[in-house]
Amino acid sequence: MSSEKQRIVVFGSIVQDLVSYTDRFPRPGESVRGNVFKSGSGGKGANQAVAAARLGANVALIGMVGEDMFGDTNIKDLTQNGVDTSCVGKTNKTHTATATITVNKEAENSIVVTLGANLELSPEVADANSSTISNSKMVMCQGEIDEKGNRRAFEIARKHGVTTFLNPAPGDAKMDKTILELVDVICTNENEAEFITGIPQNNVDDAKKAARAMVEMGPQHAIITLGAKGVLLASKGKDDIEHMSVDKVEAIDTTGAGDCFCGTLAAHLVAGHSMTSSIRSAANIAALSVTRHGTQSSYWKLDEIREKYPKFLP
Repeated sequence: MSSEKQRIVVFGSIVQDLVSYTDRFPRPGESVRGNVFKSGSGGKGANQAVAAARLGANVALIGMVGEDMFGDTNIKDLTQNGVDTSCVGKTNKTHTATATITVNKEAENSIVVTLGANLELSPEVADANSSTISNSKMVMCQGEIDEKGNRRAFEIARKHGVTTFLNPAPGDAKMDKTILELVDVICTNENEAEFITGIPQNNVDDAKKAARAMVEMGPQHAIITLGAKGVLLASKGKDDIEHMSVDKVEAIDTTGAGDCFCGTLAAHLVAGHSMTSSIRSAANIAALSVTRHGTQSSYWKLDEIREKYPKFLP
């Protein structure tokens, strides 16, 4: 096990995924027949923690679940994936969060998330876990919890020289953008980049403008994932914006691919790899995840990648 200072701490969401696979999405008022149903552990925070842990990173998750069956199941799955869950709390005020997901035959997804216990992840929870945060190497936050909780987690991290990583997903046009002043690495997709910068995202040039704009708002590095068009990286002090391609794959289910990218990127950065090589690897490993059904269950383990796709590692 790596030292505490090499640890990734995820301050984030835990969600029970309820997934229906169907040929097409229903129109309003319409019922369509599903082909397969799967239930699995999810949530952006938990997903990113699992993705990093499956690559051998030392990961702890600070989260919240309800006192119900879904809460117990998610904690069990996280533990089995090598994530330290000693900082996951239980609340009797509300239920474990759920995500009702529909996946069509083109592997596109439509999701309704009920955040439940995730909204209990407050600044007070961050303060109660300040020792865990301050003794880590990187703290990761996402957008499925209380913004004030994220801010407090980053304030503690900054005070102790811990790298901060923000994935503001799902996008929210009303987010408090001043949190970017506390962020070292921000990773978004095109929609989230548009919400943050106000720059419409119609092509790669627009994405480059948005990446540069986000760096000017505080982060050292701004990353925008572009799906099949690759990934952009803008860094403070560098005029050039890197545009990296990604290998094409046959997609079955894209759910959780963005979380796989973030968790993989974090694992590589904490291991000491360069930002560019870490992004290239994360893009390809995230692409592997869409070749399998599910969310956390679709993430490849380090031994599998070494055996079948060693070139995907940095």
